[in-house]
Amino acid sequence: MNPVFATLPTTVFETMSRLARTHGAINLGQGFPDDPGPADIRRHGARALVEGWNQYPPMMGVPALREAVAAHYAAHQGLALDPETEVMVTSGATEALAGALLALIEPGDEVVLFAPLYDAYLPLVRRAGGVPRVVTLTPPAFRLNEAALAEAFSDRTKVVVLNNPLNPGATLSGPDDLALLARFCCRFDVTALCDEVWEHVVFDGARHVPLMALPGMRARTVKIGSAGKIFSLTGWKVGFVMADARLMQGLAKAHQFLTFTTPPNLQEAVAYGLAKPPGWFNAMRAGYARSRDRLAGGLRALGFDVLPSRATWFLNIDIADLALRDPGLGDDVAFCEALVTRHGVAAIPVSAFYPDASVRTLVRLCFAKDDATLDAALDRMSGLGPRHP
Repeated sequence: MNPVFATLPTTVFETMSRLARTHGAINLGQGFPDDPGPADIRRHGARALVEGWNQYPPMMGVPALREAVAAHYAAHQGLALDPETEVMVTSGATEALAGALLALIEPGDEVVLFAPLYDAYLPLVRRAGGVPRVVTLTPPAFRLNEAALAEAFSDRTKVVVLNNPLNPGATLSGPDDLALLARFCCRFDVTALCDEVWEHVVFDGARHVPLMALPGMRARTVKIGSAGKIFSLTGWKVGFVMADARLMQGLAKAHQFLTFTTPPNLQEAVAYGLAKPPGWFNAMRAGYARSRDRLAGGLRALGFDVLPSRATWFLNIDIADLALRDPGLGDDVAFCEALVTRHGVAAIPVSAFYPDASVRTLVRLCFAKDDATLDAALDRMSGLGPRHP
């Protein structure tokens, strides 16, 4: 086997979900909602499956969805996209990332990545022949640092991968960080691959600003979105890629020899969903913010140090203080193992998002659950809380 994949361990998400099943635990680890997703969008997809076209759709995506993507991002983020030449549909955001890296990287090209990072980034970069240059972001703010960027970028840098909003940091890049990264991209003639799947799941009145919208970035940015995250339909695997027409020519060729296309009924349903009025998206965000506050408030009542969560379905707790009571619980991996095996709650150790496991005291929990699930998890966690006698 190719050593890039042969040496990979089982992902932490699969490991913790398996432990959750074995121990009958409440799964706050892997990110998926309890809710089955918007009923009208699901009905639209079902109707398109029964009554619509089920043979090969166009490789670039059905026209209705490409047009809906362009209209959606014009309305929500002020982007002017040509649906014919600058929008492509993929089978999920991970396929979009894989295709983009295969299209953009030649063997030996350097790729700047920011840790904590999605676990697919490193193997995808290496499989494409790229050389990863990892910049470590530190909690709680996970801000970009000019000195670190200066050390990572060079004349060999071809691509930088930005996950914004950031999972697992639950942060949203501010204008200063975006401007800083844009300056480095322009200075070194680098293409920005922007994983923006959480762009709609932002809270407290914040608005997502795409790096593509910054001066000098329109022609050098590949923007990736996800219907699964926007509509809480994680199993649908419908992604969209947006890029300048020149870049899209290469991206399309890579996509053509990966999945080629995506189920047409799901594309039709997503096109319908993207046309929903702004109030629908505001209500979605408000619902998740309420769940975030319910879990965060419960964790604080147990004595946990809860980091701010401005985006995504996740929040983090810092367990460093637990080491004072029980040294074995001050490590995120040991804490998560104890949490799932002894207390019946699955979570994710954030060290899994750092290639060097340099951050070892953060634990990620998913709040995209109904109230009863969150309350039951809090009840089970009470025995581990710092205020537990």
